[in-house]
Amino acid sequence: MAWEEPRKTGMAYRRLGNSGLHVSALGLGGWLTFGGQVENDTTLACMKQAYDLGINFFDTAESYAAGQSETAMGQAIKKLGWKRSDIVISTKLNWGLHNGEVLVNSHGLSRKHIIEGLWASLQRLDLEYVDIVYAHRPDRLTPMEEVVRAFNHVIDIKGWAMYWGTSEWSADEIAEACGIAKQLGLIAPVVEQPFYNLLHRKKVEGEFQRLYSRFGLGLTTFSPLKFGLLSGKYNDSPDAPPPGSRFAKGDDKFVNYMRDNYGNKAWQEDIDKVKKLKAVADKLGIPQSELALAWCLKNPNVSSVITGASRPEQIVDNVKALQSVKLLTADVMKEIDAIVGAVELDPARQD
Repeated sequence: MAWEEPRKTGMAYRRLGNSGLHVSALGLGGWLTFGGQVENDTTLACMKQAYDLGINFFDTAESYAAGQSETAMGQAIKKLGWKRSDIVISTKLNWGLHNGEVLVNSHGLSRKHIIEGLWASLQRLDLEYVDIVYAHRPDRLTPMEEVVRAFNHVIDIKGWAMYWGTSEWSADEIAEACGIAKQLGLIAPVVEQPFYNLLHRKKVEGEFQRLYSRFGLGLTTFSPLKFGLLSGKYNDSPDAPPPGSRFAKGDDKFVNYMRDNYGNKAWQEDIDKVKKLKAVADKLGIPQSELALAWCLKNPNVSSVITGASRPEQIVDNVKALQSVKLLTADVMKEIDAIVGAVELDPARQD
């Protein structure tokens, strides 16, 4: 029997934490775009471009575009005819669909919603299983043991997922879940999906530092450009977002929060840092967005950096960051730290 040669795309693949699953160092997510801001044909074109460049990791959630992100991405997967074993698909549960009335049990991390919510996600995706299912924010009203047992149920009993993880949980909450799983002989979360970029790094580099060695936790980080801020596109728009930008047209609680605070003191402090980072990018001969992506990829604890796109050309540009990681020498990293502020490690959280 002849073996198929792996596709030679130049993409790097990393293990998802201490699991055996390999994900592309750059992933493609459907937040804010697929099923909402862009047409389904564009979703398909973006996903095809990503796959052609070696990206195998595609991320969505039940709440993105009130479930339409899962539907659009699932339709694209079916039309493109990919082998299911060649791609890694993840979704997230907690917030429900957010499409009008949200009934009391249609969100959260109860056993009921984890089982029913994942089943509904699979119907929208038109898939038999996802590779990773995340707890999309913690649910502090549900006992942690119930959460751990429910995710194990959809993995071991239902076969609807291969792995489970968390998104925007605290280090203590992740450690509690891992501890309960170990005590009960169950599967622990293998990955966290945090907000991580040059301007937001304390949690990943500080609070989480013991989790990597203690539990083998992997990271699939989101918003590496902080909604486009780190691309430099807002450097010359101090008072209002430029027309057509994400802050001008986005409709998401993260985006709305950023837009409501556009131009305030914290915003201006971030812009001042981004303007200084431009000098670093110029010296390296790369765009600011490429610098920001390469910096995230430089972190050895990051399994995959999830990017978004509304045009296939953006994915082509993003993948170039893989080649720029080598430009980030120790001296360059120190220069960046001097601009954005280095994270001071907490001895209490070190092994």
